[in-house]
Amino acid sequence: MTGNEPAPVRVLLADDEHLIRGALAALLALEDDLAVVAQAASGPEALAMAEAHRPDVAVLDLQMPGADGVAVATSLRSRLPGCRTMIVTSHGRAGHLKRALEADVRGFVPKTVSAQRLAEIIRAVHAGNRYIDPELAADAISAGDSPLTAREAEVLEYAENGAPIAEIAVRASLSPGTVRNYLSSATAKLSAENRHTAARIARARGWL
Repeated sequence: MTGNEPAPVRVLLADDEHLIRGALAALLALEDDLAVVAQAASGPEALAMAEAHRPDVAVLDLQMPGADGVAVATSLRSRLPGCRTMIVTSHGRAGHLKRALEADVRGFVPKTVSAQRLAEIIRAVHAGNRYIDPELAADAISAGDSPLTAREAEVLEYAENGAPIAEIAVRASLSPGTVRNYLSSATAKLSAENRHTAARIARARGWL
């Protein structure tokens, strides 16, 4: 690199599938103007790596252990405002896309995208542009908006892993009776037989 060339775009890759992440890092390393400075396999690791390496662009898998890509992007917006974020996913759910846009995610792309195309999108996002894959956007729009209130979604998410009413009440700072009411309402709205089924339905549609 000569003194007149700009520094490469610093990239963080976060994906819990090691093979995919490694292959992507190797392919992006072929681009002269991109540098993969850190990799992560979970949401918490992605945050730690981002704070340690301060990338220009964070490419985040939507579904990761510990915290999903949108949750990581939300945290990065306040912790590292100079880092632009992108979500890579195999599903275009309305809830996911809406949450991503609210978190100021600049790219929403499918996992089927080629490495060359991903490199182009990383450059565009770094330049301040936004890229939403048209097919993912169409899928998200057709899925519709969530019928759940924020509180209903919150208690349903706590119930997703089988937490008892008393534990959910403590975590959500609500009375057990109020928790039951929210869970009953959410279950009815989703036409589910119980709160566990309701949580699965909401998760599949990107509403949690």
